[in-house]
Amino acid sequence: MARKKSKGKVIFLIILIIAAIAAIGYFLSKDKTVDIPVRTDKVTHRTITQKVNAIGNLHPETEVKISSEASGEIIELPVMEGDTVKKGQLLARIKPDLIQTQLEQYQAALDASKTDIDYQKSSLERAEYEFSRMRDLYQKEYVAKQDLDRAKTTLDQTRSQYQNSLARYDQSKASLKQIQQNASRTTILSPIDGIVTALNIEVGEKVLGTIQNLGTEMMRISDLSTMNTKVDVDENDIVLINVGDTASIEIDAFPDRIFKGIVKEIGHSAKLTSQSSQDQVTNFEVKIRLLDIDPKMRPGMSCNVDIETETRSNVIAVPLQSVTVRASFDFGADDQQKIKKVESEQTRMKDKPQSIVFVVNGNKVDAVNVETGISDEGYIEIKTGLKNGEEIVTGSFSAISKDLSDGAKIRKEEAVMPTGRKSGKK
Repeated sequence: MARKKSKGKVIFLIILIIAAIAAIGYFLSKDKTVDIPVRTDKVTHRTITQKVNAIGNLHPETEVKISSEASGEIIELPVMEGDTVKKGQLLARIKPDLIQTQLEQYQAALDASKTDIDYQKSSLERAEYEFSRMRDLYQKEYVAKQDLDRAKTTLDQTRSQYQNSLARYDQSKASLKQIQQNASRTTILSPIDGIVTALNIEVGEKVLGTIQNLGTEMMRISDLSTMNTKVDVDENDIVLINVGDTASIEIDAFPDRIFKGIVKEIGHSAKLTSQSSQDQVTNFEVKIRLLDIDPKMRPGMSCNVDIETETRSNVIAVPLQSVTVRASFDFGADDQQKIKKVESEQTRMKDKPQSIVFVVNGNKVDAVNVETGISDEGYIEIKTGLKNGEEIVTGSFSAISKDLSDGAKIRKEEAVMPTGRKSGKK
C-alpha cells in the first residue's frame, strides 16, 4: 500500500515537472515570437501640398445656341460641323411659310393708307375753304346761320377722317416694319467668332421659330480660344477650395500632358445625386479656366483635376501609413513616465479616436499621440507630438493598424526594393 502511494507521488511529481517545463517553454517561445517585425524611417521636414481631386468635362467659355425666330424650310446651309465662322457670317437661310404673303399684304395696306391720306387731305382742304366762304357770307348776311353750322359740321367730320387716315397709315407702317423684321430673321448670321461645334439641321428640313415657342436648336457656335472645365466637388471638400487656387488638369485625350488651370467660379447651389435608394451625394460645381489651350481640344472631353488648396513648407511630416487611429492606449502599469506623457491627451480625448504614431525606443515602441494637419499623396503634416530626426515605424500596415501597442517589442526589417534586393549597405 505504501508502495502504491509512493508510486502515485512520483507520477504526480513527474506530471508537475513536465507541466512546469511546458509552461517555461511556452513563455520562452512567446518571448521569442513577441518581437513584431517592422520597417522604420526618420521624421523629416517636407513641403506638403493639399489637393482636392475631381472629374469633369471641358466646356468653352462662350457657347451660343442658334435658333430661328421664324418658322420655315431650310433653303441654304453653307456651313458644316467643325467649320470656323466669323461674326456676321451667313449660317443658314429659311424660306418663310407665310411671311412673304404677309409682307405683300401689309405693303398693299400701307399703299392704300397713303392714298387715303391724300384723299382725306384734299377733302379737308375743300371743307376748310367751304367753311371760310360760308363764314364770310354769313357775316354779310347772305346765308342763314343754319348754312354756316352745316359747313362747320362737315369741316369737323372731314378733319376727323383725315386724322383717322393718318393713324391707319402709322399702323400699317408699323405692321409692315414688323413683318419686314420677321422676314430678315429668316437669314441666320453668326453672333460671334467661333467654331460650329454642333449642327442639328439639313437643307430641306423645316424648323420651328421662337416667336411663340422654344423653337428648334439649329446649331451651336463655340469660342474654343478660352476653355473651362466644370467639375463636381464633394460637400466635404468644397470648403477647402477658393477662387484663384491653381489646378493640374489631365485630359483623357492627351494622356502625356498636364494642363494648368485656375479656379474661376465656385457654385453655391448644391447638386444632389442619388447613388442608391438610401445614399445621396451632395456636390457643388467648380469652374476652372485652362491657362494653356490645345487646338485639338473639344467640348465634352473628359478630364481629371487636382485642385491645389493649400501648401505648407518645411513642416514635420511622416508617411501616411505611419499614422493610425486608436480608440485608446494600452500602457503598461510599470511605465509611469509614458502614462504621464499622454495623460493630458487621454483626459481631453477620453472616448474619441486618437491619431497615433509609433516612435522607436530601443527594441520597443512608444505610442505617441499626434496632431495632424494637411496631407498630400504620400505624406501627412504632424503639428505636434514628433520631432525632426525621430525614428518611427512606417510598416507594415498590419503591424501599425493592429499588432503594435505601447511598449511592444519590435524587430527592424530592411525595406525590400522593387528589384527584390534589400535596401542598405552592400
